[in-house]
Amino acid sequence: MVAVTKNPHPNPSPSAGAQGEGLFGAYHLSLITSAHNMHPSTMKLLLTSSGISNPSINNALVELLGKPISECNALCIPTAIYPFSVGPSMAYKFITGTASSPMCGLGWKSLGVLELTALPSVKRENWASVVQEADALLVFGGDVLYLRYWMRESGLADLFASLPNMVYVGVSAGSMVIASEIAETYTHSKPPDDEDIKSEEISLATPEGEAFNITLAVAPGLGQTDFALIPHVENERFPENSLASIEKWVSKVSVPLYAIDDQTAIKVAGGNVEVISEGEWKLFP
Repeated sequence: MVAVTKNPHPNPSPSAGAQGEGLFGAYHLSLITSAHNMHPSTMKLLLTSSGISNPSINNALVELLGKPISECNALCIPTAIYPFSVGPSMAYKFITGTASSPMCGLGWKSLGVLELTALPSVKRENWASVVQEADALLVFGGDVLYLRYWMRESGLADLFASLPNMVYVGVSAGSMVIASEIAETYTHSKPPDDEDIKSEEISLATPEGEAFNITLAVAPGLGQTDFALIPHVENERFPENSLASIEKWVSKVSVPLYAIDDQTAIKVAGGNVEVISEGEWKLFP
């Protein structure tokens, strides 16, 4: 096991090695940076690209919970996946713990479903107390701006400040939405036209040199971190998320951005930011 630690600093600029470039295999790389101008989250955060995908990320989850998963109560939130044609089937796999990285199948003491689109039609006291009693929120991926809308509209985002013992576990969009700023790439659709969303067309190329266009959308997130996050780095299904592609548009983001692959997570607790990785990641300052 390799552990690399850096003391808190107002504007961290890790060396190439500390950034995790070219780090593959069974390594646990740990980087501690500061909460520079962070909107402090009272929750503890585990922000993943693809869920609990390796032992290091699983261990980080248990550390944040402070007790075994089998003694913890969790609520899962599938809402973000619904805008896609695979939404119904993927929501089912997420809830039943049969997804490729089964966050809901980790052996929780109890597991409930918190459907954000239903909450506005339910008395707040009927669901808010359930959230406050839970140990963990498991937030699935999908459309990050759709998720942002329902996090706000449902009233769940308003509860975050009152959840000091909550462990928030995000997957992909579920991780991106919690940040101070969202940077999302659209390849087959367009982002919403909300007033606080800035979008522009950008030309990129695949590793084979084939040109393609994306729409980059930058918008405020839910403000629980002082950084942005882009998942699925160097995943062949998402050429727009290669490190070379991110270099083309990262200057449009006004905060530091963590680019993480599917074997990496960002752990936030007590004002410290720690990278948990058995894969590849990079911090763009």
